[in-house]
Amino acid sequence: MDVQDVIHRAKEENLRLVRFQYCDNGGIIRSKATHASKLATRIHEGIGQTLAMQAFTGVETLATVEGMGPVGEFRLVPDPETFVVLPYVPNAGSMLCDMIRLDGEPWEACPRTFLKRMITRLDEQGMRAEAAVEHEFYLAREEQGKYVPADSSLCYSTIGLDEQADVIDAILAALEAQGISIELFHTELGPSQQELSIRHAGVLSAADHVCQVRETIRGVARSFGLLATFAPKPFLDQAGSGAHIHMSLWGNERNEHAHQNLFYDANERGGLSQLGKYFIGGVLYHIRGLIALTCASPNSYQRLLPHFWSSAYGAYGFDNREGAIRVPSLFSQREAASSNLELKSADHSGNPYLALGGLIAAGLDGIERHLDPGEPQQVDPGNYSDEERERRGIRRLPTSLDEALDELERDAVLTEALGPLLARSYIAVKRSEIDYFKGKTPEEEARQHFYKY
Repeated sequence: MDVQDVIHRAKEENLRLVRFQYCDNGGIIRSKATHASKLATRIHEGIGQTLAMQAFTGVETLATVEGMGPVGEFRLVPDPETFVVLPYVPNAGSMLCDMIRLDGEPWEACPRTFLKRMITRLDEQGMRAEAAVEHEFYLAREEQGKYVPADSSLCYSTIGLDEQADVIDAILAALEAQGISIELFHTELGPSQQELSIRHAGVLSAADHVCQVRETIRGVARSFGLLATFAPKPFLDQAGSGAHIHMSLWGNERNEHAHQNLFYDANERGGLSQLGKYFIGGVLYHIRGLIALTCASPNSYQRLLPHFWSSAYGAYGFDNREGAIRVPSLFSQREAASSNLELKSADHSGNPYLALGGLIAAGLDGIERHLDPGEPQQVDPGNYSDEERERRGIRRLPTSLDEALDELERDAVLTEALGPLLARSYIAVKRSEIDYFKGKTPEEEARQHFYKY
C-alpha cells in the first residue's frame, strides 16, 4: 500500500481512528491515534511524542537517560505498508511507525530503524533475511483477583482445541483479514496454552507481524471475556511461553546465489551450509549478551531452566530442543526452501525489532570472522556433568536479566550495532525494571508481567 491507498481505504471502511503504533524499549506496544479526517496530513508529518518515551519502562516508571526527559520530541511516522483495518475493535485501523527526529532523519533510539540498519548491512553483503516467530500464549480468566487458565487441556489435546474453538476461529479470521498467513495452530504444554505459527516473511515484516499478532490475539480474546498473555512465565507451575525465532538468509541480486537459501547445502549434514554454521558460531559467541534482547524481562529467567525445553545452555544441535539453537530437519521435496535456524532462547517480552536485529548482528559477526560453532550436540546439554560441559565449551546462559545485561554491556559487537543512544536507553530501561522487582516475590513478579505482553 502507498499513502493514497491507505487514505482511500480508511474512508472506504469508515474508520474513525487510525493508531500509530510502536514497540518500546520495555517491549510494550504503545500508540497514539489520529482521527481519520486528519490522516492525510498526519501520515506525512507524524504524531509528536516526547523523547522520554524511550526511557519509559514496562512498569510505568521513567529511567534516567540523558536527553530523554521532559524537553524535546520525536515524531511517530507510520509505514503505509503496515496499514490494517482492525477487526476486533470498531472503526479503527493501525500502522507500525518509525521514530523520526524533527529534522526528518531517523532517531537513533528507534528499534525499528535499528532493524532496518541490520537489513542494510545484510544487503551490502549480498544477503537478505527471512524470519518467522512461533507465538506461544495462554488464554486465561481473572477469578477472585487471580489469573487462572481458561481450561485444563493437555499438550496437543484436541479437547483444548474444542474448548477454545470459537475464540481460536475468531483469532485466525482476524489475522487472515489483516493479510497474515497462518501455518499451524495447536494447544501447547500447559493448560489453555496455545501456539500459533505464521508464514515467514522478510525480516522487517516478520517483526511487524509479531506486534500485529500480539495485538490481535489480545483484542479478540478480550471480546470473549478472556485474557491472552504472552508473558514468559505467567504461571510459575507451568513451563511458560516462548517466541522461538526461525531465520534464514537468502542471496539477493548482488549475490551470485541470488534467490537461493544460503543456509542450505545438500552435501552437508542436515543440509546445513558452511555459511549457516558460521552464522550459528556468531550467535553462540554472542548468545549471553543477545538474550538480554530476546529474553528481556525478569520473568524470562523463571522460564530458561534446564530440562524445560526452553534452552538453558549455549549449544546447538540438529532437532535438539534443549540447545539455544535448533537446526530443524528439512521437509521432503522442499529441502532448500525449508532450511532455517531456530533460536529457542527468545520470548515475547523482547522487542521484536531489537531481537531480530541483534540476531542478525551476532550471526553476521560469525560469518565475517568464520566462527566455528563446534560440534552439534546430540543429547540434552543439561545431562552432561559440569566438567563435560566445560570440556565441550558449553556455558549456562545467564540466569537473570541483570547478568544478561552485564554481558550485553561487555559485547562490543552488539552495543555498536545498536548504537550509543539505543544501547544506553535500552539498558537503563531494563535496569530500572530490575530495580522495581527487587524484593518482590516470584508470584508478584509473575502477576506484574501477566498483562503487559
